[in-house]
Amino acid sequence: MHETVTRRQFLGSAAAGVAVAAAPSRRRLREFAYGDVRLTDGPIGEMYRRTQAHFLGLDEDRILKVYRQRAGLPAPGRDMGGWYDANGFVPGHLIGQFISGLARIHAHTGLPEAAAKAGRLVRGYAATMERDGVPFASPKAETWACYILDKYEIGLIDAARLAGVEEARALLPRVIRGAQATGWIPDHTFDRVGVKNLPYDEPYVLPENLFHAYELTGEARYLELAKLYLLDKEFFDPLARGENVLPGRHGYSHIIALSSAAKAYEVLGDEKYLRAVQNAWEFLETTQQFASGAWAPQEMFVQPHSGGLGRALTSTRDHFETPCCYYAHAKLARYLTSFTGEARYGDGLERVLLNTILGATDPDDDGGYFYYADYQAGARKRYYQRKWPCCAGTLVQSVSDYPLNLYFHDDSGIYLNLYAGSEVRWRGVTLTQTTAYPESEQISVRVAMAAPAEFAVHLRIPGWLERPARILVNGKAVRVEARPGRFAAIRRRWRNGDRIELTLPFTTRVVPVDDRNPDTVAVMRGPVMLVAVDAPSKLAASSAALLDLRGTHSEFECRTAGGVVRLRPFYRVRGEVYSTYFARGG
Repeated sequence: MHETVTRRQFLGSAAAGVAVAAAPSRRRLREFAYGDVRLTDGPIGEMYRRTQAHFLGLDEDRILKVYRQRAGLPAPGRDMGGWYDANGFVPGHLIGQFISGLARIHAHTGLPEAAAKAGRLVRGYAATMERDGVPFASPKAETWACYILDKYEIGLIDAARLAGVEEARALLPRVIRGAQATGWIPDHTFDRVGVKNLPYDEPYVLPENLFHAYELTGEARYLELAKLYLLDKEFFDPLARGENVLPGRHGYSHIIALSSAAKAYEVLGDEKYLRAVQNAWEFLETTQQFASGAWAPQEMFVQPHSGGLGRALTSTRDHFETPCCYYAHAKLARYLTSFTGEARYGDGLERVLLNTILGATDPDDDGGYFYYADYQAGARKRYYQRKWPCCAGTLVQSVSDYPLNLYFHDDSGIYLNLYAGSEVRWRGVTLTQTTAYPESEQISVRVAMAAPAEFAVHLRIPGWLERPARILVNGKAVRVEARPGRFAAIRRRWRNGDRIELTLPFTTRVVPVDDRNPDTVAVMRGPVMLVAVDAPSKLAASSAALLDLRGTHSEFECRTAGGVVRLRPFYRVRGEVYSTYFARGG
């Protein structure tokens, strides 16, 4: 644990600023830049384009209004309402995430309007700080000052790095100093207590973006602040020792805190942080997940082997903070994939992407956003009851990061981590995936290049696979080790027009909700969770019936004692009533 410092020492350290050399890379695999990947056909690309259009269309005057009101500036536009307004739950909390998402969209698509919109929001926000230097939207002590500051930081960092908004680079230190000067930012780290009990704030979420600020500026003050807020004693130290300290903790904030541990490992090189995130992933995957990969019903981790997930199916409809928790999960998966080179983290990312956020209802134009996934019987997808919740900000960040999830690379070749219509460019080579996955078992990868070259193409062979994958190159079977849960490496001298054909045979299986409720099961088809639509509220079927589905990859039938039940991928459900879990018998 880091020593507690006085506020005078704390503010002094933040004013020092000495450039320090960047740490060496600790990544075995590297992410591609946003612009190196292009999304084409399929549900992932379709959701990206719809989300892009929504956030490009947001009214900038409305976003800036609460800040302009606080600063006494002209404030045109309608009130945002909901969480966002001056008297809302977290005033002005989304602006940094909106700027971040727009910058990422620009970096991926090259759309000048995305960079221009991010720039206008940065400059409009900066103008509201001119009078008193206060960065927050509310003139009174913030409920979640650290939570909001973290989002300001990533918005300004992304605007500077990804959208060329130079004003953001200069504004970043002003925002951090202004936040400290309010006295609302603590001079030490502490853990959050429950969901609604004080203290609400989450200083332990700050380190990741403070490390990024250090990398952007080279100023040691941000490095020292990042280290100050690491939640070592209460969280990372016991996780590194193999102690499962997730139960009873808040879901999203503690998984997003693991990204701070991952970034600490990358920057500081302390193996403790790598062990902490690896062990946390293991606990998450083996003790906390619904069939979809979702976790933390009512925003809290359950006690393993207690039947807590099963009980949640009747005690609440708030089973997963979908965009927020997906965002935390996806970032952690990418960190672990890059550090270890292991395919298992791609399996986990695929599961949560396809079965949670891909099924989120598109937002409306006035603050209506999908928040909780509901796995109780007789569910229906709905917007959160209040406008502009936290999931509005993580939605744009999550979807704008889709291009980062698909591919990785090292010096020897390219890794296909997820399967989706897309293309990636690497050292004069373009790989193009053509597929309807996950509504098809077939993936075709075409190689385009000016001259022959030798390198490896690594294909993730999913851990859920029950029958062997089929891999062809130019129509001929290749001899390659293709074990489920591993990458299969095809090393050869590639030529323009070469083609890889990958078939991943989908099979049906049932997944119990937890080990205390083995006969309460959901149905999986390959990587996809199926739900019953417009079905009886109490679903019961034999094991044989659940495994003997009839239909296509987007619509199935299951014959039960009560009649034929239709099943559909969760991400294909819109306004229908659906149920996720069956009572298994026979």
